[in-house]
Amino acid sequence: MLGSVIIWIGLASAIASAVWYYLAAIRKYNSMSFARRAFQVSVFSTIFSSALLMALILTHRFEFSYVWSYSSRELPVYLLVTSFWAGQEGSFLLWALFGALIGLVMQSFCRRRGFESDAMSVYSLLQAFLLILVAVKSPFEYIWNAHPGQFMADEVPVDGRGLNPLLQNLWMAIHPPILFVGFAAAAVPFVLAVLGLWRRIYAEWIPMALPWVLFSALSLGAGIMLGGYWAYGVLGWGGWWGWDPVENSSLVPWIVSVILLHTLIVQKKTGKFMRTNFVMAILTFVLVLYSTFLTRSGILGESSVHSFVDPGMFAYTLLVVWLLSVALLGARMIQLRWKDLAPAKRDEKLFNRESLIGLAALVMGLSALIILFGTSLPILSRTTVEPAFYNNSNLPLAIAMGLLLGVSLLLRWGEGTRQDFFRRLRFPLVGSIVVQALLWSLGVRDVSVSAFTLTSLFVLFVNLERGLQVIRERARFVGGPVAHIGLALLFLGIAGSGFYGQKEIVSLSKSDSKEILGYKLTYVDSKPAEGNKTKYVVTAERDGDTETLEPVMFTNSYNNSLMRNPDYVSFLTKDLYIEPVSVEQEKHPSGNDVVTLQKGVAVKVGDFQVKFIRFDMNAHGSDQMASTGGMTVGAVIEVKYIPSEGEGSKSTVEQVIPVTTYADGKQIPGKTAMLKNNKVGFQLVNMNIDMQAKNSTVDVAVFGLNEPATVLPSKEILVLEVSVKPFISLVWLGTLCIMGGFFVAMLTRGKEVLLLSKKASNGKSRKGSSRPESDRRNEIQQEQSVQEEVAQ
Repeated sequence: MLGSVIIWIGLASAIASAVWYYLAAIRKYNSMSFARRAFQVSVFSTIFSSALLMALILTHRFEFSYVWSYSSRELPVYLLVTSFWAGQEGSFLLWALFGALIGLVMQSFCRRRGFESDAMSVYSLLQAFLLILVAVKSPFEYIWNAHPGQFMADEVPVDGRGLNPLLQNLWMAIHPPILFVGFAAAAVPFVLAVLGLWRRIYAEWIPMALPWVLFSALSLGAGIMLGGYWAYGVLGWGGWWGWDPVENSSLVPWIVSVILLHTLIVQKKTGKFMRTNFVMAILTFVLVLYSTFLTRSGILGESSVHSFVDPGMFAYTLLVVWLLSVALLGARMIQLRWKDLAPAKRDEKLFNRESLIGLAALVMGLSALIILFGTSLPILSRTTVEPAFYNNSNLPLAIAMGLLLGVSLLLRWGEGTRQDFFRRLRFPLVGSIVVQALLWSLGVRDVSVSAFTLTSLFVLFVNLERGLQVIRERARFVGGPVAHIGLALLFLGIAGSGFYGQKEIVSLSKSDSKEILGYKLTYVDSKPAEGNKTKYVVTAERDGDTETLEPVMFTNSYNNSLMRNPDYVSFLTKDLYIEPVSVEQEKHPSGNDVVTLQKGVAVKVGDFQVKFIRFDMNAHGSDQMASTGGMTVGAVIEVKYIPSEGEGSKSTVEQVIPVTTYADGKQIPGKTAMLKNNKVGFQLVNMNIDMQAKNSTVDVAVFGLNEPATVLPSKEILVLEVSVKPFISLVWLGTLCIMGGFFVAMLTRGKEVLLLSKKASNGKSRKGSSRPESDRRNEIQQEQSVQEEVAQ
């Protein structure tokens, strides 16, 4: 297939580019023009293969396994587009595409700075690794080759399997691409760090790396939080963050990139943390690759709700080789330059900004290490860590980080006076104590949570004052204070919604109302929705105001499982959040007897001794199952007739199997299973399945004991999980502030790099363009970086 050929061409070109760039860098061969052209061919091949896959998806070319697996004719165009990255093969290609586009920018930038051959030799090698994965896990494989037992040669399906209903949402078009931009961008600080170690430019690489670190952290952080919002509003996982291993695997490199951002600024200002910065830049990309390994290898398939399946041993091995190669390259470069990076001996003072930022970075690193341990534990012991582990271990670290961050911003670089510090301390200290006292009066009285909110308020007030000062003096440097304000708001939102949220389970019959968590909830009705889904209309009334919520349940035809979509309504200080659990049928009232049968325990019912033997998972009640499309379960009931004294009849034993069907989130009782006398029957009303099969019970309605067997009407009961999440809006507002602050800071740091590049270009114009790259590099290394600093 043309697509596979183009990918192999791109792979060969990336490898050739890496080799020719390296030869030019060590000045063994004048191969710069060959290297440039080879990289551009690789970029063009990646873009062309991506466009080809998109065209195949949009034109429904189901002879290709990937197109058949993740798309169908009924999908709208925007969802067809998202099927590009719905599977492993397409997501690797998307990553390679973003890497190629970023590589073009890198190529141009490094050429102007005089480091093209050095940097691009490493970058081309990373791109080659990605393209190897795309070539091995090709999205252009024919369906009869991928599924030889299912499709004959040249057989083209009429339609595809379609996109998993969980992914059929607008956020699918936004969340994964942004996340992969962050993954691709994380390669640039790694490359620049290797460049700095290779060419011994231990300070000059920092201004070049800062905007890229900000861009990577911005993209990766935005992708993570958009995924959280998607989970909260659509997927129905009960919240925006569940400490799932795949979620954590993206969070850890983001935390490390934020550490790198702060320590780079410290080195740029004071010269400290030289070793730390090289380690963090390399570690960030290594952790991105580790995240990819956890997500794509299938190793977390049993412990994560959204891990990909096993890609096969060859692809699994390639992921491991890529991860180890990058880690070993970075470690070897640091080892070679370790003595050069030794900090200068000086009279260290602890009470200054750089020292406290270093301590805060240490605390953040400890948090990342704890999360990494919990995430990796299923690999080591096949056990998973409960969310409480992460909450309990990270709470004191968050308190310490907030305190260190707030105090550090009140200090000056180097050494400041205590009088100046206490003068700056007054407003944030008083403001945070006053608001904390208000929260105490409202019920926030847990000691650890109070410490968390107090330090968060302290950071908030420090940065509000600092932000106003920066706006008055240098408005373009407001990114840092805005991001820190966002962090404080995020922490306050986590404290409110995470520690003081309320949750209850409620069962509502149609038209009935119940008071729960301060709201009068009424189950109004159910109605069909698009895509064979069912909406359940629920009204919530409080203080004369009524809101309507419409959570959804449906059977996922993609994997034949029950799916639930929540609904919520936002108020000024909280969200009311409801998630459907199930729809059940109300038990029949006595008149006909309803008995609860425990497995293996006989119960006397009239003239009968009734015993529940086992569940029957075979296709009993096939007519009903066919009509509903659901799953039918039967209960094997042993019925022993015990005649009265003096009656001439003999005791008899027979079995009946009443059934119930689960379809579209509802339990539908089957037909009454009659005894041979055709007078007494049994209907399966409810089941309680014990996974260890010791205490399973069934509720069975027995008809015909005193009257003819009839099926009594029953009420539909909607079971809901109802939550109140105080101040959850601060989570979203804080996230927007963090990302907005990163964006502003990225523009500011990018402008510095442009000024540096302009100086280098002017020097090149004055001295002539015929000079070799090594000479221009030496000139650039002697230039002083732009002196304008962020107002810290």
